[in-house]
Amino acid sequence: MPTPTRFQVDLDALHANLATARELAGGRQVLAAVKANAYGHGLVPVARSIQERGSAEWLGIAVTDEGAQLRAAGVTLPILKFTPTLPDDLPEAIDAGITLSVGDENAILAARATAAEAGRVVDVHLTVDTGMRRVGADPADVERLARLLAESPSLRVGGIFTHFPVSDVAAGEEFTRAQLARFDEAVAAAESVLGPIELVHAANSGAVLGHDLGRTNMVRPGIMIYGSYPDPATVPTRPLRDVGRWTSRVTFLKRIRAGETVGYGRTWAAPADTWIATVAVGYGDGYSRLNSSRAEAPAPPEVSSTAAPRDGTPRRGGRMLIDGRSYPVVGRVCMDQTMLDLGPEPPSVSVGDEVVLMGTSGTERIGVEELAALMGTITYEVTCLITDRVPRDYAP
Repeated sequence: MPTPTRFQVDLDALHANLATARELAGGRQVLAAVKANAYGHGLVPVARSIQERGSAEWLGIAVTDEGAQLRAAGVTLPILKFTPTLPDDLPEAIDAGITLSVGDENAILAARATAAEAGRVVDVHLTVDTGMRRVGADPADVERLARLLAESPSLRVGGIFTHFPVSDVAAGEEFTRAQLARFDEAVAAAESVLGPIELVHAANSGAVLGHDLGRTNMVRPGIMIYGSYPDPATVPTRPLRDVGRWTSRVTFLKRIRAGETVGYGRTWAAPADTWIATVAVGYGDGYSRLNSSRAEAPAPPEVSSTAAPRDGTPRRGGRMLIDGRSYPVVGRVCMDQTMLDLGPEPPSVSVGDEVVLMGTSGTERIGVEELAALMGTITYEVTCLITDRVPRDYAP
């Protein structure tokens, strides 16, 4: 094992979370979002496993190269590209058999021309903007665009969809319901021209977990299949299983005296004689510098009390687990190394010991939600930031 820092992906847990999404979807088809390297968990291995176990009918990506990688790896499931495709990217996307999203006249005309030139009939989904204000057709334009699609023999309209910006928060319930009503009207307008559309979809993880799914017949779970709720305040109605476990190893032990400082900037001084463990992970691996110790920062309220140091004082900065015990990060997280305070007693820790950055050790757990709270971000970003130099290991 030449690389001490690893990201272990529990595929059984991922499939259990997909099964939960399917149960909540009430018989609807499932599109698993595997964009952004499967939210950091590994694009090809995750997609292959989904295909092998039949956990989803579709896959969702954001850039053409993701689809090309999947096809090269032998993945044959239908793939929807959520984002617009630029004209110079269309030939590769069409060659890979990717279903395109189209949301305006220019996108339809470009896809139509490129498909005709390739001698192909290309599957497209019409994307409708019901309130996200990011991409997609205004509902008032849907009927006109449907007519243009009906006049495009090189395109086949296989679906229509929208996206919810606040389905993951309780305060967004009214807005989400209004979006779904607008979407229903847009679907009716499109079908008045095109006839019945095979796939009608809108539900991301937040909607799957907590909203009426209306007349849709496919859902698009993302973050929930990787073990996180889209909003940390979500009251779980269905338990999700942790999918990722991020570990490293101790590489050095050092005793320092009271008053001595640790790390760049000398931002932390030992209040008493103590032992320091150096761990082979840093921001070059995606372990954020925001996990550095910082005297001025209170413990985030979202983090459970188990995140506190062993002396019971409020935690400031990150922590890691060794053999079921929690140790605080001290000093600044470096590019390749991070230091922990083991306390004044001779440590039971040894060089080479496993260190858990995210996951469970004994009865202690550091969840992705804890890391997100420390970074002032969302769970999605935490795993997406784990860099390529961290190998992904898969079980079973």
